Amino acid sequence: MLKKYAVAIIPARGGSKRIKRKNIRDFHGLPLIAYSIKAALESNLFDKVIVTTDDEEIAKIAKEYGAEVPFLRSKELSDDFTGTGDVVKHAIDYLKEHGEAFDYVCTIYATAPLLQAKYLIEGFEALKNSDAINAFSATSMPFPIQRTFKLDANGRCEMFWPENYFKRSQDLEEAYQDAGQFYWSKVDKKSSDIMFGKESIPIILPRYLVQDIDTLEDWERAEYMYEAVKKSAKK
Repeated sequence: MLKKYAVAIIPARGGSKRIKRKNIRDFHGLPLIAYSIKAALESNLFDKVIVTTDDEEIAKIAKEYGAEVPFLRSKELSDDFTGTGDVVKHAIDYLKEHGEAFDYVCTIYATAPLLQAKYLIEGFEALKNSDAINAFSATSMPFPIQRTFKLDANGRCEMFWPENYFKRSQDLEEAYQDAGQFYWSKVDKKSSDIMFGKESIPIILPRYLVQDIDTLEDWERAEYMYEAVKKSAKK
């Protein structure tokens, strides 16, 4: 079996519900998935950049932007309940069955137009030079989670931690969240913890480069953020 260094796997199914055809919808002149492919290729980290999809149009566009699509995945791996982990495992198993094995895998979301190659590189270097099993994109929370509240059955406020109401924001510990861009893992190492656990290294991104795209409001916000970043880079 031919042993290689690193593979990027970009899951991109065709059946997005809230934003139709989201993965290939035009975003500032390019199909959304093109940004993830371009960042992966620009990093020069990967022996292969693979898109795993069930959709022929997505496969065609992915190839146009430089990714490989060695298979179309089954309907069973493309429904609303199949997790990303199962999809990535299927791709890794497929490659092994065809004589290719890798030391590192990086799962990159197709909906990450703000992804920058330098953070992929930072994640890889951090993981390679440690005994950690994973490295993933993260960012700081914009507001102290210790002072958040929920709505009760009557639509009134109820704090999760009322004891923090009178504490100053700067006295509360900073919290972080998943940035939803990339997830590095050592292929041959089994983790005994969750991704957000002791065996993972978070790569902290600035908040202006992080935006989930699940709704049309998210999409519009991401477009504004991308435009601002692009203008700032030209100065």
